[in-house]
Amino acid sequence: MDNEAPSVDALLRSLRVWDTELSGFDTGAAPGEPVALFAEWFGAAVAAGQVEPHTPSLATTDADGHADVRVVMLHGVDERGWHFASHAGSAKGRQLAGTPYAALGFYWPVQGRQVRVRGSVRTGSAEAAQADLHARSTGALASALVGHQSEVLADQGELEVASDAAWERARREPGAVAESWTVYELLPDEVEFFQGDARRRHVRLRYRREGGRWVKELLWP
Repeated sequence: MDNEAPSVDALLRSLRVWDTELSGFDTGAAPGEPVALFAEWFGAAVAAGQVEPHTPSLATTDADGHADVRVVMLHGVDERGWHFASHAGSAKGRQLAGTPYAALGFYWPVQGRQVRVRGSVRTGSAEAAQADLHARSTGALASALVGHQSEVLADQGELEVASDAAWERARREPGAVAESWTVYELLPDEVEFFQGDARRRHVRLRYRREGGRWVKELLWP
């Protein structure tokens, strides 16, 4: 048929990877710890116009040892680690409670860069969680007040009713508390910085925690 849509395989073969000028990566000039380099790369991604550079994929493990992944929003990075937030009763919240170890994956194709972070996860205080929530938008608060994340939804109308009520409350009570909202801190054991290369000579630098210090090592592509 003339109007038949192209197959996934045909579309995949038609796509180019990193059809742009890629950044360099002088690993010899990399700082002694990963947070400083992440801040540098994150700032460069923002300056380069990368869309939503603050939305990594978060990988967790469920009670059966099966992997799960979804996109989250980064809420901060400091000497403690990488911070994100969610409902404690959500799928990821339950998985992190059972197996408090996770990985974050950032992909910034405008520069051909990735950052991978792996480590244990701990929860922040309830006060920190509410401060985090109330520093964000009215929409973020309304979404948190809706709750029930990852639970089965009977129909879309039920969500619309709950969302309308949550938006009204968020506007009326900007300090409203969402009890299940939780801040998580990923404390890294390993952080890898990947710089793509047009000739596939990709540069990979891994920071690996060894005792109380960071060890830097290059990896084959």
